[in-house]
Amino acid sequence: MKQFFSLLLVLSFFVQANAQKMYQTKSGQIKFNASSPLETIKAVNNQADSRWLESNGQIVFSVLIKGFKFENQLMEDHFNENYMESGKFPKAEFKGFINDIQYVDLTNSGGNEITADGILTIHGVSQKVMATGSITVLSSGKIMLKSEIKIKLKDYRISGTLIGSKIAPDATISVYCIYE
Repeated sequence: MKQFFSLLLVLSFFVQANAQKMYQTKSGQIKFNASSPLETIKAVNNQADSRWLESNGQIVFSVLIKGFKFENQLMEDHFNENYMESGKFPKAEFKGFINDIQYVDLTNSGGNEITADGILTIHGVSQKVMATGSITVLSSGKIMLKSEIKIKLKDYRISGTLIGSKIAPDATISVYCIYE
């Protein structure tokens, strides 16, 4: 009888876990822009891993720093070695919640303006951030998320001799994902 209740408990856990709709992608796009009037500093990473739960709005992004690609190889090398120290801090993450997820309509095609609060970890430093964006149900039924976060590089202990002259002290991180 004890084994029966244990089995019932385990099965109910799996049924409850499967009842939550989770959206995911391993091919999200994250853009980094710290351009200044003197220099264009832009990179893109098309291998962002992201998941979010429809039931409570929990959302997670993870990206490898070395996955960011620049137009200029020397700029990419400086980004990885001198600024982001990608050997020491190989990835960046966002973990948070989409606010007021209960008001996001995923049953009809169209867009929903959103905000998300969470913790952004870059360069080994974690900071609370608020992101704005939209969730759109595409005609294919897939979900598209667009978002933007503005950060100060010094808040994440990202430094270098060119920040403030050629590299802007602030950066914009743009996110674009299509969830399955």
